[in-house]
Amino acid sequence: MAQQRPTVLVFAGADPSGGAGIAADIVAIAAQGAHALPVITALTVQDNDRVFAVEPVAPALLRRQAQALIDKIAIDAVKIGIPGSAANAAVIAQLIAQLRLAHPSLPVVLDPVLASGHGDVLSRDDAVLALAPLLPVTTVIVPNGPEALALGGAENLLAQGCQHVLVTGGHGDGDEVINRWFADDAVRHEWRWPRLPGEFHGSGCTLASAIAARLALGQALPAALDGAQAYCHAALAGAYAIAPGQLMPQRFIE
Repeated sequence: MAQQRPTVLVFAGADPSGGAGIAADIVAIAAQGAHALPVITALTVQDNDRVFAVEPVAPALLRRQAQALIDKIAIDAVKIGIPGSAANAAVIAQLIAQLRLAHPSLPVVLDPVLASGHGDVLSRDDAVLALAPLLPVTTVIVPNGPEALALGGAENLLAQGCQHVLVTGGHGDGDEVINRWFADDAVRHEWRWPRLPGEFHGSGCTLASAIAARLALGQALPAALDGAQAYCHAALAGAYAIAPGQLMPQRFIE
């Protein structure tokens, strides 16, 4: 009998450059030993640097994609990237509530992507408002520094219902990247990583997906956060180029 792998239900956009969104999620989750169930929230027009257009999937189609999977496959974790629209975010929140009827402790990891690295908007609606339905159902939210600021800071995210906040420091200065884990209105732990040269496409997707996969595998949250960061740092350290601009993380790391 074939070995069964834990699954991560993924809600994210399609990136034609293959560096972020669903493309990044699938590989990062597989590298942890889990299996991604990718549900497309939006089609995008982008390269490894810029986002030129975002076309959200219709909410009814989003629901049908996910429901077909939920009806047959056990879901061990959920990872959310861009919802594409406020209506899609509401559908995702409803689906998570449905899943938690049978699995109350189902881990949900949210990568609150508000814009591309160049500031291109990734939602048809106000990106901050579009995330509002998702915050109360989120186990771990993984914003970078600017995203955390736009969302009102870690304390506000905890007050909105997120159980845990991991604020990443890749957009800061200095020789080290400092990532801070907040819970219960306090810093639980911080990690320091050597700052790597260059800019990377899909680093946030990589980290959030790795966390979700490790939680799906049954790892405790501290171990999942620690191992996912180590994996992400290694993926960025081994990044490669496909064109001038942002580098592609090397996610094929076991």
